[in-house]
Amino acid sequence: MKGPAVNGSAVDGSVSRPVTSLVDVRDLSVTFDGSVRAVDGLSFTLEAGGALGVVGESGSGKSASAYALLGLHRGSGAQVTGSVTVAGVDVRNASDAELRGLRGGKAAMVFQDPLSSLDPYYAIGDQIAEVYRVQVKTSRRAARARAVEVLDRVGIPDAARRARSRPHEFSGGMRQRALIAMALACEPQLLIADEPTTALDVTVQAQILDLLHGLRHETGMGLLLVTHDVGVAAESVDEVLVMKEGRAVERGPVAGVLGSPREPYTRALLAAVPRVEAHRPVHVPRVEVRRTETPRTGGPERVAPGAGDAPLVEAVDLRRVFGRGRSALAAVDGVSLAVHRGETLGIVGESGSGKTTLGRMLVGLLDPTSGRLHRAGRVQMVFQDPVASLNPRRSIGESVADPLRARGDRDETLIRDRVRDLLGRVGLDAAQYDRYPHEFSGGQRQRVGIARALAAEPELIVCDEAVSALDVTTQAQVTALLAELQRELGLALVFVAHDLAVVRQVSDRVAVMRRGRIVEEGDVDTVYGAPQDPYTKQLLAAVPTLDPVLAAVRRAARTELVVP
Repeated sequence: MKGPAVNGSAVDGSVSRPVTSLVDVRDLSVTFDGSVRAVDGLSFTLEAGGALGVVGESGSGKSASAYALLGLHRGSGAQVTGSVTVAGVDVRNASDAELRGLRGGKAAMVFQDPLSSLDPYYAIGDQIAEVYRVQVKTSRRAARARAVEVLDRVGIPDAARRARSRPHEFSGGMRQRALIAMALACEPQLLIADEPTTALDVTVQAQILDLLHGLRHETGMGLLLVTHDVGVAAESVDEVLVMKEGRAVERGPVAGVLGSPREPYTRALLAAVPRVEAHRPVHVPRVEVRRTETPRTGGPERVAPGAGDAPLVEAVDLRRVFGRGRSALAAVDGVSLAVHRGETLGIVGESGSGKTTLGRMLVGLLDPTSGRLHRAGRVQMVFQDPVASLNPRRSIGESVADPLRARGDRDETLIRDRVRDLLGRVGLDAAQYDRYPHEFSGGQRQRVGIARALAAEPELIVCDEAVSALDVTTQAQVTALLAELQRELGLALVFVAHDLAVVRQVSDRVAVMRRGRIVEEGDVDTVYGAPQDPYTKQLLAAVPTLDPVLAAVRRAARTELVVP
C-alpha cells in the first residue's frame, strides 16, 4: 500500500515537487576518485512510516547510499548521478539552504560512532539545543527545554541533570541515545540509522533497537536502517534490501527475504550469521590433540580439548582494583578459572563486566591486585581494533616480525621467510610483506594481528573482541581461521566477546561475567540451552534473531527479564 503524499516546502519558500514515497531513489551511482564505484545503479523507495533495512558486507555501498539521501557527498569530490528525492526535496538539485532544511528538519541521521559525532567540549543538552535552534527559530531557554524533553523521551534517566553532562560522562549506549534524541528534536519524517548498534554490547543493542521500534510506532516516522548485521535488521524493519558491490541483489518483506532468500548471495550472507540456537558437535575429551571425527558445522574440524593435563593458564581468586580509597573500583572481583590445551573458553558479558581486564591479566598485560595466576605456556593476545594495534608507519611484515626480534632472532633472511610463512598461514599473500595497514581491509588487518600473535609460537591466544567490528561474512572467515589454526597447532583460545552467538559458535566452555564476577560457567551447550542465572537469561533474550516473529516475542519478554 502506498503511503500518503509528502509535500515539502523549501526553506526559501518554494514548494518542492510532491512525491508518493518518503524516499525515492532512482538509478543512483556514487563514484570516488573517478574510478571507484561504491554505488552502481541503485533504485528503491520507502513509504512514509515504513522501515527498510539495507544490509550487506563492508564495501557493499550501504553507507554511501545512505549519505546520498542527505546530500552528504556534496563537496567531497564524489561523483553522484541519478535521482534522489527525500521528503519532497530533490536532493541532487537542492540549494544549500534547502539541504540545511532537509538535514535535521525533515530527515535526520544517527551515525555509527556517537563519540566522534558529539563535540567533547560542550554539554549534551547544549548540542541538542543548538541543532533545534538551527531548524526552529526559538529562544535558548525553549531549545534547552526541548533538549531535556527528547533526552527523557529516549530513556536518559534524570534528563534535566544529565543534559548538562559532556559526552565522556555518558556510556556508549547513553551516547547513542543522545544522538537519537538529537535526531528526534525537530520531529523528522525520516530517521537514517547507519550501523547504530555495531559498537554496543548485546543488551544495550537490544535497548537501542527496542527504542527505535517504539519511536517509529509512536511518531510514524520512516526508518532506514543500514547494518551488516542481518539479525539487527530482522529485529527492526519491515523490508530488507540486500546490497553487494554497490548493487541491489534482493528486496522484499523481512520474513520472506530472511526465511526464503532467492539469491545465492543472500543465502551465503545468512549462512555466515552465527546463531545461539545452532547445534554444536559434542567433543569427546582426549589427552592428545588431534582431529575430531565430526567436522564442525560451518567451519573446519575442531581440536578436542585436552583432559588430564595441567592447565595452560589457571587463575585463583583473581582480583584487579583500579583507583584508591572511595573511588576504588574492582573491575575483576574474585575470579577463578582454568584453560586447558586445545580448548576454547568463551567469556561473555556486557561492557564494564570485567571481560577485557580479565583477558589482559591472563596474558600479563595487567598485574592482579590479589589472587594467584599461573601460566604453564606462552600466551599472546589478538586485540579488538587492528588499526590501533598496528603501527601505520611500518609495513605489516615488520609488525609481524616484532615478536621474532623481541625473542632474540637476528638473521633477517630467516625472519623474513618466517613472516612470509605466517602471512600465508593466515590467508594473506606473502608478497604483501611490504604493504602498510591502510592498504588492507578490516578482516585482512585482523589476519595480520593473528599472524603477529602466532609469531611467538604461543600455546594460548586471548582474543579480545577480535571479530566485533567485522561484518558477518568476514567474521565467519576469521573464526574459521582461528579454529583451523587451533586444530593444526593445538592452541588453546580464550574468546572474549559481547556477541553471545559468536561465542557459542567457537567455544567449548563459557563463563558469563557481571560486575567483575563469574555468575555462571559450564559447557557451552548447557549454559545456552538451560541457563540458570537470571543475568544469563537476560543476555540470551537480547540476542537478535533472524525470525521476525520470534523477535517480537523476545522484545516483549525483555521487559520482564531486567536484572537489578
